[in-house]
Amino acid sequence: MSMTIGEVADRVFGTDVPFRFEAYDGSVGGRQGSDVVVRVENERGLRYLVTAPGELGLARAYVQGDLSLIGVDPGDPYDLLSVFLDKVTVQRPPVSELRDIFRSLGIASFRPPELPREEAVPAWRRAVEGLRHSRNRDAEAIHHHYDVSNAFYEMVLGPSMTYTCACYPQDSSTLEEAQAHKYDLVARKLGLRPGMRLLDVGCGWGGMVRHAVEHYGVTALGVTLSAEQASWAQQRIKETGLDDRAEVRHLDYRDVPEGGFDAISSIGLTEHIGIKNYPSYFTFLHGKLREGGRLLNHSITRPENTSNGLKRGGFIDRYVFPDGELAGVGTIVSAMQDHGFEIRHTEDLREHYARTTRAWCKNLSASWDACVAEAGQGTARVWGLYMAGSSLGFERNWIQLHQVLGVKVGADGDAHYPLRPTFGV
Repeated sequence: MSMTIGEVADRVFGTDVPFRFEAYDGSVGGRQGSDVVVRVENERGLRYLVTAPGELGLARAYVQGDLSLIGVDPGDPYDLLSVFLDKVTVQRPPVSELRDIFRSLGIASFRPPELPREEAVPAWRRAVEGLRHSRNRDAEAIHHHYDVSNAFYEMVLGPSMTYTCACYPQDSSTLEEAQAHKYDLVARKLGLRPGMRLLDVGCGWGGMVRHAVEHYGVTALGVTLSAEQASWAQQRIKETGLDDRAEVRHLDYRDVPEGGFDAISSIGLTEHIGIKNYPSYFTFLHGKLREGGRLLNHSITRPENTSNGLKRGGFIDRYVFPDGELAGVGTIVSAMQDHGFEIRHTEDLREHYARTTRAWCKNLSASWDACVAEAGQGTARVWGLYMAGSSLGFERNWIQLHQVLGVKVGADGDAHYPLRPTFGV
């Protein structure tokens, strides 16, 4: 029995779905009359879906423009993803129908198309850049995600140019207010005071460096593997007249020659380090601090400690964070404890990250045409999917965001820490 593409879609997704399905062969499926339409535009789009069933095939077709979502805001597809997760279940057709499906789609549909340019190559091919989390491979992974376009990030992230979880002091706080509050919370947890020296590893566009220097009177050094971030950050530091006490270098944190810092902030870097490298990472940071110095580690975490890592070959690994790895907060705390730090405070900000990524989606949506013109439709679509999906992940407790504060205790047991925390909330 020959089937249309629409009929095959109904076999796989059913008809009680929150969208109408259309295909280039003129066939339809799904819920007729729905305002949301999922349309396969051409044969290449079908090949993406057939050769990589699931999230990766859908992403490839959508990023390439071979799959259209009509009635959906491409900059903020949160509502569609939410309903899709709740109401769509992929059904495996009966064995008796598989042969008919294969014949109906044709053997050419099972030939994999070329990868979209926005997709990182598989992990086994990335090995040409070195072992996972080698210096070369880490640099390439950072380049893939962060060196898109500073102008693109300015539109999505807003004036703060801060690509990490904000902390909303009030329900009514804006994104900018929340990002400033986050930097201030980090500074207070670190106990920053005038004259201190701060090292910010994985400093991004230098937001923490500038905040600490301007508001706490410290001297700060930030390092990042992104050349575009470092260039933008140094320019902003000069424009704000902070270049006598603030610096951002294009440098691997492992190559920082200075030591004796009073405090270290690591905001959004641990995700890129690799779990097996936690011992050397925290040992290195411990060695850069004076006695009594503090480390504030801020990173995305898992809600448990039994499945550390990331799904290899999934959407996030191939389109967003190549070689990224997430661990439970318990894993991070244990690694810090085992390599010199006394843990003084932990805090989960996952609801704040859900709000942060929703705000980024709204920024992307509001500047959609300009973002597409700057970075291309494929990159803009990746960001819409990634940020909307991240919002759902944080809301549903699939992922979390933890700040962990550690202290380098002196040989005499003196942690140089007050009897009660002074940073409040």
